[in-house]
Amino acid sequence: MIIVSAGALVGLYKWAAQDLPDYKDITDYNPPLVTKVLTRDDQILGYFYREKRFLVSIDEMSPWLIKSFLAAEDSGFYEHEGVELLGIVRAAIHNLKAREIVQGGSTITQQVIKSLLLSPERSYTRKMKEAILAYRLENHLTKDEILTIYMNQIFLGAGAYGVEAAARDYFGKHAKDLTLAESALIASLPKAPSRLNPYRNPQGARHRQAYVLSRLRDLEWITQEEYATAMEESFELQRMPDPSWKHGPYYLEEVRRQLISMFGEDKVYEGGLVVYTGADIKHLDAAQSALRQGLIESTKRRGWQGPLDNIDDEDIELFLLGTVIDADEMNKGAWVQVLVTEVGQNKALVRFGGFKGEIDVSTMSWARTPDPSRAPEEVRAIGDARRVLKEGDVIWASLIEENDDEPGFWNLALEQEPFVEGAILSADPRTGEVLALAGGYDFHRSHFNRATQAKRQPGSAFKPFVYSVALENGYTPASIVLDAPIVYDDYETMTTWRPKNFEGVFHGPTLFRDALVKSRNLVTIRIAQRIGINTMVNRFSEFGIEEEFPRDLSISLGSVSMSLMDLCQAYSVFARDGSYIPLYLIDRVADSWGQELFKNQAEAVRAVSHENAYIITSLLQEVVRDGTGWRARVLGRPVAGKTGTTNDQNDAWYIGYSPYLITGVYIGFDQLTPMGKYETGARAASPIWVNYRLEVEEDYPVQDFVRPSGVTMARIDPATGLLAPSDSSESYFLPFLAGTEPSQRSARVDEPGRTRPAGTSEEDLLRQIF
Repeated sequence: MIIVSAGALVGLYKWAAQDLPDYKDITDYNPPLVTKVLTRDDQILGYFYREKRFLVSIDEMSPWLIKSFLAAEDSGFYEHEGVELLGIVRAAIHNLKAREIVQGGSTITQQVIKSLLLSPERSYTRKMKEAILAYRLENHLTKDEILTIYMNQIFLGAGAYGVEAAARDYFGKHAKDLTLAESALIASLPKAPSRLNPYRNPQGARHRQAYVLSRLRDLEWITQEEYATAMEESFELQRMPDPSWKHGPYYLEEVRRQLISMFGEDKVYEGGLVVYTGADIKHLDAAQSALRQGLIESTKRRGWQGPLDNIDDEDIELFLLGTVIDADEMNKGAWVQVLVTEVGQNKALVRFGGFKGEIDVSTMSWARTPDPSRAPEEVRAIGDARRVLKEGDVIWASLIEENDDEPGFWNLALEQEPFVEGAILSADPRTGEVLALAGGYDFHRSHFNRATQAKRQPGSAFKPFVYSVALENGYTPASIVLDAPIVYDDYETMTTWRPKNFEGVFHGPTLFRDALVKSRNLVTIRIAQRIGINTMVNRFSEFGIEEEFPRDLSISLGSVSMSLMDLCQAYSVFARDGSYIPLYLIDRVADSWGQELFKNQAEAVRAVSHENAYIITSLLQEVVRDGTGWRARVLGRPVAGKTGTTNDQNDAWYIGYSPYLITGVYIGFDQLTPMGKYETGARAASPIWVNYRLEVEEDYPVQDFVRPSGVTMARIDPATGLLAPSDSSESYFLPFLAGTEPSQRSARVDEPGRTRPAGTSEEDLLRQIF
């Protein structure tokens, strides 16, 4: 009988040992892990994952946590060799009594085998294979290594895999900081993680926690006093804040897209990558806030789009019940959806949740009937609330203040969400780091990133590149170019192109400086024509502009579509020394063990000379001092910039920079649609730029652009382009490439009492408006 039994056991072992997976695969433990995206100062920007698991070592776990798991799952872990025979016998007896498999009796080593190598089925065959593999694994890995794998692999409910994720999700802390009571609660979960989830079943979780604590006491791993203290400890369940998609969601999404392109989707969502970016939380929040405010102001200038809905009387209570208002969010400026209950000439009464309020007609002054052909200044302000609202309308309103005499009654202002979209991007030209990026009004409304994915015509914002090429081809800031009508006939298409200046005025002989500062279209076209379109196109590529340029003169006015990011990168040539560093979001990527997988090795690319870049920058500073970029003067710092507006005000741009920061703004409808009269780069885009920069400028010391030694300065007569007379009352102090400055002095004499006009009266009016 002994021989037969032994033979049967050997045969059973050989049968069970057939076709076993290689236990050595566990040695290279590589579970699905969370990918972390960090800002440039190592704050968490967001996570990507399929299983929420953070890999930690035994040393990064609370000792209470390790003891709690051992007490609950396998108190003899450090004594057995992977299989505990008494546990198997005990489980077998329970199973026989129940006439089904109700208990496993698995050690922690067996659970690791089951989780990583075998199927979850309950059968005696799988159990035998599990025991064989567990024994082999014990002879291949140390106990601490096996326990580390187990503690990181196990599912603990609430979407948490591993003890670190559970500590974050249940107690808002790291695994190393857990108390005895908290550790016991987490250790109670493996038996039934979904059923015992303390968020859903706090009573059941507490009951199981008490069992774990009693096991610790009975094993004498804790004292009676420690047991009693832990049993009495109360704690509040709380999740560690997840910053994902809360700061810079468009930036995070662009990082995600680039990572998938570099490493593939599985590596991004399961590889536990550590991604270092150039993002800055302060810049991200300031950029998104400025963009949202600018888009709201833009939509109001077009007038009232109408209510979100209009509901009947029988649906009012249902609406109010469905409008949940968190009292903690009732802050000044917060937006709420409200129901209009009564409208008079001077105000509208509204309800929202359990609150009431009124909207004064003064906050509706902008709510005219939309008419793109007329600017807000040309339309009378709304003075009767009945022209805008009616009972039953559901609208957006912002909180102004609560009535002191009537708690729960608020003064509000009429609001509306914009249909117009836009983008803002800000980068450090010295390094190429993109610090901030916002690609739309609301990421949850539209994931489309208008800073990187949208390509639109930049209009006059492209002109600096034309003038930069002109400096290389014989022009100087003092060159005189004719501003006069131009007509081009295309005999192939039988069309005629008659370009004109924005204000519709011709200025005759015009200084090169004025042509760029005042954004004269006709002068720009003449310069491009004289240099040659092929020469222009060939040089544009040196700025890193990779778009296909047709061979026609309209490209000099910015007719070729490009992304905001590409345009900002090209402008960084001027912000630097005539070279650019390709803009980037991702600086480097490491795996979960710290091994570097990618490092941005971008180097500076020479586009133009330092002298050329400085001269263009100097002229773009004049745009801020004396042109459409005037809003940027509020910074009180050296700033250069250029606005851009396309035909029919479809798109508006502003690109502005200082030596340490370049920022670009774009605004326009996703489908080409006029934004309305005077919705130019100066009016629609530059306020967004200014509001963002005002929030971040304090972090930088005042810094001016460094003039290279090859540039000389000369005072120029604007009428002749020659050196200004010493007694001239009107002149420009302009930069020149050494040796190209005028040598002849102007003989023009100022008339007594004559002052230089800023331009035509129509132009002055436009500048005041914008």
